[in-house]
Amino acid sequence: MSEFNQPISGNDLARFSGPNTFMRLPAADSLEGLDVAVLGIPMDIGTSWRAGTRFGPKQIRAESAMIRPYNMATGAAPFDSLQIADIGDLAINTFSLADSLRIIRESYDAILAHPVIPVAMGGDHSITLPILRAIAARHGPVALVHVDAHADVNDEMFGERETHGTVFRRAREEGLIDPAKTYQIGIRGTGYAADDFTEAAGWGFQQFPAQNLWHRSLASLGAEIRRDIGTGPVYVTYDIDSLDPAYAPGTGTPEIGGLTTPQAMELIRALKGLNIVGCDLVEVSPPYDLSGNTALTGANLLYELICVLPGVTQR
Repeated sequence: MSEFNQPISGNDLARFSGPNTFMRLPAADSLEGLDVAVLGIPMDIGTSWRAGTRFGPKQIRAESAMIRPYNMATGAAPFDSLQIADIGDLAINTFSLADSLRIIRESYDAILAHPVIPVAMGGDHSITLPILRAIAARHGPVALVHVDAHADVNDEMFGERETHGTVFRRAREEGLIDPAKTYQIGIRGTGYAADDFTEAAGWGFQQFPAQNLWHRSLASLGAEIRRDIGTGPVYVTYDIDSLDPAYAPGTGTPEIGGLTTPQAMELIRALKGLNIVGCDLVEVSPPYDLSGNTALTGANLLYELICVLPGVTQR
């Protein structure tokens, strides 16, 4: 028997039953011995348009029951070489964004006291700021791969400086990320002013608007990012609204003209070899997609991210 945790096989227990953990992995109460900790952050009080991402982790877990342990396209076998478990949801304060961000930061400080890679299911994108605060405290300023329809570099929203649309301005101001190694992929849509994107480019952020990526493979872009970043620590944050609403309608701030699911998979797979120290997938809002396809896509992209983590073997 394998010494590593394995998802429950659909041949041993029907996929519509069993634990509601990511890929039906074991649930863990302790971080001892884990290489990767999957967790949910069920929060939507940082969003500015459509709510519902508080239901994201539960639905992503439910749809992940269909995913099998071996990546037939890449040969990745994450459960053969890494000890992975689902550690449950953070107990955020559903009535206070500020307190929830504090809880996330303190929870991540405790998680990162162990040699573990945290993989988070959001939740709206405001969760990434306290995560980056803890990541930077542990690793120093990190390179950032940010896949999103939006740059999330507003100074404030309704007078608030910490929301899902201000994350990466705050991260840059606080020195949590390396601006010269920050990559924003899939940004698009309308704006309030002509400099909505260009201001961040002036900070050194490298931006790849969606319209420049239409009808092309993203494998080469991912390879270029991997080469440029090198061996330093990297955080990957994946907003599901980077995808076109045809693929992911269940999200808070949809924008047409986005990436396709094959492009998303190409991009993530090309990141293999980076020193990824944490990642998240955010903004899945199940109430806006009753078919479950957005959460299904999110679950599969989270699996693809796990497949490129350091230490994953190939078969």
